[in-house]
Parts: sequence; C-alpha cells; structure tokens
Amino acid sequence: MNFQALTIFPEMFQLFWDHGIVRRAIELGVITAAAVNIRDFASGRHLVTDDRPYGGGNGMVMKPEPLAAAIRWALTAAPGARTVYLSPQGRVFTQEIAAELSVQSGLILICGRYEGIDERICQRFVDDEISIGDYVLTGGELPAMVLMEAVVRLIPGALGGETSAQKDSFSDSLLEHGHYTRPANFEDDLVPDVLLSGNHAQIEKWRMEASLIRTFLKRKDLLMQRRFTPAEIKIIQQWRLDIDHILQFQSLSGAGALPGRQ
Repeated sequence: MNFQALTIFPEMFQLFWDHGIVRRAIELGVITAAAVNIRDFASGRHLVTDDRPYGGGNGMVMKPEPLAAAIRWALTAAPGARTVYLSPQGRVFTQEIAAELSVQSGLILICGRYEGIDERICQRFVDDEISIGDYVLTGGELPAMVLMEAVVRLIPGALGGETSAQKDSFSDSLLEHGHYTRPANFEDDLVPDVLLSGNHAQIEKWRMEASLIRTFLKRKDLLMQRRFTPAEIKIIQQWRLDIDHILQFQSLSGAGALPGRQ
C-alpha cells in the first residue's frame, strides 16, 4: 500500500516511519510512505498556504490551490488511492474502518491546520473524512499517524505473526486478555497456574474467558455488537448458572435477602 501524507510539516513523519511496525513494513516492501509538503505547491515569494476566511471570523483557512495541486500530484504517484481528510467532522475511527482502509491500494492523508481546509477541496477531492475522537488538536498530522499505524497492522506481512492483528483488542468486539511474562512471582503476585501448565487447550480456554470478563467489566457496550461463538456462549451460560447459585444461597441463608426472593 502507498501512503502519502499531505502536510505543511513533513518532518514530523520521518521519526514515525523510522520506528516500530511501520518501519518494518517499509523495509519489507509491504508499504511505501512519503510526506508531501503542501508548501511546495504554493505560489508567491512566501509560499503561503492559508488565508483569512470569507465572511470574517477567527483563525485562518488552508487555501484551495496548493492543496488541489498537492492532491493531484499525489494521485499521479498513486493512481486509485483513496483521499482521506483527517477532520473533526468525519466518522469516528474504529477498528472496522481500519480494516476497510487496509484493502485500499493507497491512502492520501490530508493533514489540515488552522480552522481547516477550504470546503471546495472537501467537495471535489475528498473521498472520506475521518476523526480519531471528539477532542481538539492543532493539526491532522498526529491523527494521520494514528490511522496509518492501525491500518498497517492489518496489512498481510506487516506483523511478525499473521494472527497477531486478529487477536488484538477491538479486532472482534472483545478486549484482549491480560498478558504475563517472567518472573512467575513478582512481589508475591503470581502468574495464573494455567499459563504455566503447558496445556494449550486449557490456556486457550482461560484466555477466552479472561477476554470476556475484561470486556464485560470495562467495555460492556462491545458485547452488544458481538455474535458469540458456541464456546463463548457455554462460558457465559456457566456464569449465569454460577450467579443463580450464589443468589439462591443468599436467599436460603437469609443474608442480604433480595427483592422477589422473600
């Protein structure tokens, strides 16, 4: 996949591309990445890329001419690429959107600044608007990096293990189970015995249940979106039986009598 970030601060991207998964993907030839300096397409002595908004108001707006020229140049370098504007008005970025974008041949990421970009650019050139959350940032560079990393992880060959991305949190509407490493005893806090057992079937079952528990406690809303597997349904049904047993015991013992069980 070809990534091109259109920005007035291209130097911000080099450090990002020099480390981690993105660097590995570039070195393996899985992706190519370039920062396109919008100022290179501006005219005049000062290479101005912004101007005051018509109608008045605070702030500045990125001019359409340099952006249009930069987008056209990027499209010649990556024909068929999807043009994405990192914008607070866009749809909120999710793992599902990352998966959707990961099958594109290329992504042109417009990093706005100031009060945003001229609306005519959005109407004529932008295929998609994406927001990474409901808060204010100074520019689109950091959102572009967030999007790139999430997308790159899903491209075959980018990760060391091909199933790694599938097991990440949010990949299937579940949070990932907890992880442990050496030492087995850290300040009298022990690694769960099952993880030391060598029984891979039991380890997998533990991880599945731990993932369900963590999601239920921290992000219950995700479970409403999920179609459970037969194994997961079996675990949840066992929870229900255990909870019913606890409630029945409470009623019989007279401790903490519950409504409807008088």
